[in-house]
Amino acid sequence: MIDQATIDRILEAAEITDVVSEFVTLKKRGVNQLGNCPFHNEKTPSFTVSPAKGIFKCFGCGKGGNSVNFIMEHESLSYPEALKWLAKKYHIEVSEEEETEEQKQLKDERESMMIVSSFAQKYFTRYLWEENEGRTVGLSYLRERGIRDEIIKKFELGFCPDAKNAFTQAAQKQGYKIEFLEKTGLTIKRDDWIVDRFAARVMFPIHNIAGRVIAFGGRTLKNDKKIAKYLNSPESEIYHKSRVLYGIYQAKREITRQDRCYLVEGYTDVLSFHQTGIENVVASSGTALTTDQIRIIKRFSNNITIIYDGDEAGIKASLRGIDLVLEEGVNVKVLLLPQGEDPDSFSRSMSSSQLLEYIQQNETDFIRFKTKLLLESTENDPVSKARLINDIVRSISVVPDAITRSVYIKECSNLMDVQEDILYTEVRKIKQKESEEIRKKAFREQNNPRTQSQVPTQKTPAINLCEIEEREILRILIKYFHEEIFETEDEEGNVEPLSVGSYVLDELENDGLVSDNQLINDFIDLFRQNEENPNFKPAPFFINHSNIKISRLASDLVAEKYTESKRWKKGGAFVEAENEILDLIVPKIVQEYKLRKVKNMLRELETQIQEAGKQNNMELVMDIQSQHINLKKVANHLSVQLGNRTII
Repeated sequence: MIDQATIDRILEAAEITDVVSEFVTLKKRGVNQLGNCPFHNEKTPSFTVSPAKGIFKCFGCGKGGNSVNFIMEHESLSYPEALKWLAKKYHIEVSEEEETEEQKQLKDERESMMIVSSFAQKYFTRYLWEENEGRTVGLSYLRERGIRDEIIKKFELGFCPDAKNAFTQAAQKQGYKIEFLEKTGLTIKRDDWIVDRFAARVMFPIHNIAGRVIAFGGRTLKNDKKIAKYLNSPESEIYHKSRVLYGIYQAKREITRQDRCYLVEGYTDVLSFHQTGIENVVASSGTALTTDQIRIIKRFSNNITIIYDGDEAGIKASLRGIDLVLEEGVNVKVLLLPQGEDPDSFSRSMSSSQLLEYIQQNETDFIRFKTKLLLESTENDPVSKARLINDIVRSISVVPDAITRSVYIKECSNLMDVQEDILYTEVRKIKQKESEEIRKKAFREQNNPRTQSQVPTQKTPAINLCEIEEREILRILIKYFHEEIFETEDEEGNVEPLSVGSYVLDELENDGLVSDNQLINDFIDLFRQNEENPNFKPAPFFINHSNIKISRLASDLVAEKYTESKRWKKGGAFVEAENEILDLIVPKIVQEYKLRKVKNMLRELETQIQEAGKQNNMELVMDIQSQHINLKKVANHLSVQLGNRTII
C-alpha cells in the first residue's frame, strides 16, 4: 500500500492541466482550459479543465474528477496503478506500507496465478511459431481460416502440444508450482494423474482491461464429437467469465474514440473484425451477456451494437441481451446477419468500408428489431399484436432515463399505431407495480416477526428520493463550510458566530436526518470529523480523496454552478450573488430537505396503512395513522416556514 505522505506528494505535483494536456489539446477559455473530450466523440468542445479547482469535467458525457481520476479513466488503471503512473511522470519514489500477512498471501496468490498465466501464453505462442507441431497443425489452421500473421501476433494466439502433460512438465521445470497450475485451470490433477487441460488445442489468451492474461479459450482441431469444440479456463481468483469480455484490451481505445462498441459472440468474430480494420469490437465469449460485461463497455462508450448470427440461437441471444443493456442506460442497436452467416465469415467477405456501410444501413433500435422480427407472426391477430406491444413496453420500462423512454414511446406509437398516452399509461403501470412490489416486500420483512431477527441475504437497493436536495446541501458545505453567517447563544447568554457547516450539521443531527445514499452519509461523517479543524479545506480534501466515489462526486459538485431564478432576472430585479445571501439560502435548503423527507415518510406511512388494512390489523392501522397525523403537522409547519410553497 502507498503511504499517505507519498500520495499527498503525488497529488500536489500532478497539476491537472499538465496531466490532461498529454492526451488532450487544450485552449485557454477565461480561467479554464477547453478541449474535445477524450471519452466520447464530439465536434463542439465540452471538456473543461479548471486549474484553480484541480478538476476536469465533461459537460457532454458527464465524466469528471481530479488528475488521478483522469488517468484511471483514460488508461483503465486502478487507483494505486494511477498513482504509480503519476509518480513515474513526476519522478516521485513510491514507498509502500507493509501489508498484513493475509493481504500478502492473497496478493501473492493472485500474482502467482497471473505469472503462471503469462508464462503459459508465452509458451503456447512460442510453440505455435517455433515447434513443428505448432506450425503444421495450429498455425496452418489459423491461416486456413484466413487469419493473417499480424492478427495472430496481436492477440498472442498459440498452440498447446498434443501430449498428456507436456506443458505442465515444461512449467514445472521452470519452477512454477503445480498448485498455481491447478488454480488457473491449466493443469488437471487427480492423485498421481496429471494432464494438460488444453492439450492439442489452438489457444486464445483472454486479457483483462490492463492487458494481463487471466485465462484461455482452447479450440480443438479433432473431429471427435465427444470432445468439446471450445474449452474455457474454469473460474478462478483472477478469472470470472461473467465479468470479462474477449478483446476488450485491444479494443478499449478505439471504442472510446469511435464512441461505439460492436458486440459479437466468439473469438474468431473479434479477430475477423480487427483484420477488416474495425477494432472497436468485443465478444461475450459464448456466454450469455451479463450486467458486469455491459458495465465494462459502458466505461468506454454508451453505444452498443449487438451483432449476432441470423439463426434462431442468435435471435434468442439478441433478445436476451436487449433488456439488460437498456436497464444500464446504454443505447443499444441490433444487427442480425443474413441466414447462414456469422460475424467471422461475413466480415471476411467484404472490405472495412463496405462492412461499416452495411452495419450503418441495417442496424436498428430494439423496437424496430422486435417489431420486424415478430410482427409477421401477428398479422391479422389483435391478441398477438397486443402481446408484442406489451413486450416492447416492458423493454421501454427498464430504461432509466425518462427522456430516452419518451423517445422510445414515440417511436413505438408510430410503428405500432398506438396512442402515446396509452403507452405512457402502460409504462407507468409497470413502474408502479415494481415499486409496489418493492414496498410490499420491505413491509412484509419489517412486520414479520420471523424475519426481523434474521439478516437478509440480499438488500433491495434503496431509491434516493432526496438526491437533489442532498447534493445541494453537500455543494453548499464544500463551498462555504467555514463561512460564519449565523449567530448562536452559549449557556451564559453570550452571542457567538456560527458557521454554515456547524449550522447544517446541527440541523441534520437534531432531526436525525440520514440519506438513503451511503455515499452522501460518508460525506456528512467526514464533515463532522473535521468540524473543529480550522485548517480543513473541503474542496481539495474531497476532490483528492482516496475513495474514488467521493472524489468524483466532489468534482461534480464543485463543477456545478449556482443558477439564479430566471423569473427574477426576467422581471429585471437585482439578483445578489450566492455568497451575499447565504443567511437566506442555507436555511431554505435545509428546510426544503426536511419537507421532502417528511413528505416521503408520509407516502410510506400511507402505503403501510393500506397494507395493514388489507390484513385487518386495526391496531397497527391506528398506530400508523397516529404517526401520520403527527408528521402531517410537521409538514404543514415546514410549508409555512417556506412560504406555503409546495414542492413536487
